[in-house]
Amino acid sequence: MYRKLILFFTIVTILGCKKDEAIEKEIAKIDVNFTIERFDRAFAEAQPEDLPKLKSTFPFLFPKRISDSVWISNLNDTLQQQLLTEVDKAFGDLRTINNELKQLFQHLKYYDKTFSIPRVITLTNFVDYRNKTIATDTIVLIALDNYLGTEHEFYGDIPKYLSQNMKESQIVSDLAANYGEKYSFQSQRKTLLDELIYFGKLLYFKDKMVPFISDAEKIGYSQEQLDWAISNESYIWRYFIEKELLYNTDSSLPSRFVAPAPFTKFYLELDSESPGRLGQYIGWQIVRAYMNNNDVSLMDMLQKDADEIFNKAKFKPRKD
Repeated sequence: MYRKLILFFTIVTILGCKKDEAIEKEIAKIDVNFTIERFDRAFAEAQPEDLPKLKSTFPFLFPKRISDSVWISNLNDTLQQQLLTEVDKAFGDLRTINNELKQLFQHLKYYDKTFSIPRVITLTNFVDYRNKTIATDTIVLIALDNYLGTEHEFYGDIPKYLSQNMKESQIVSDLAANYGEKYSFQSQRKTLLDELIYFGKLLYFKDKMVPFISDAEKIGYSQEQLDWAISNESYIWRYFIEKELLYNTDSSLPSRFVAPAPFTKFYLELDSESPGRLGQYIGWQIVRAYMNNNDVSLMDMLQKDADEIFNKAKFKPRKD
């Protein structure tokens, strides 16, 4: 009987892989056309007399409340010039970014037939790492000065758990998260479970939209951090259950288990060894289990409430 079960699950896995391969081949045929517009470079090369043309081409980057004198001052600002120089050194060739964006847009068009290819514009934003990328229905903005490399001198005052993701390979992951937020909905986010499932949705969205990047890149972990989460999955889950945290509405729980942080706060000795945001990791595994055990489309799943996903997920953590 045991051998029959093993054979059954092996066959199911093989069939699932073949289905995924067929979908990816279909996605690769989808035509997408876009050009990455280098506002950062255009601004670096501009003279004061070029400002009207820049404003005409990129009106959404020039709020009316800011006078032209401010922009002219920025043209000569030493920090701005340093940022533009470093960006030009790091991103002289955007071939990799262009290819990854193409794949992201192809996947978005496959799963959402109404998706329209946006304008893609690169810029600098004085290392505002809270707004590294922005995606709207018509525009994608990528602040390249936030992706110069984890050890770049500009990031010396930024906490390591944040700067570790300030590298080129995270651009497409960050944009996928932006789009995931646009497509996802939950009627409430009051309990810890609500938060786990919400972020689990965003990470599963990346599974489908950017399958060509690693799981570590999707969640923004180093490989060592991801390995730690995988190895300790059952311990983390047991802690949530034993402490009765899933349906707890304590407002401090998201900051302990979900929000960006240097480590997750179990208030145990192992805290210093753990990566932050382990609640997001657990939510991801719950959503994966739900999608594996239910015949539901991606877009339908993104609209479902946390309770329904959790109750039908049949989630079982990896054994330690």
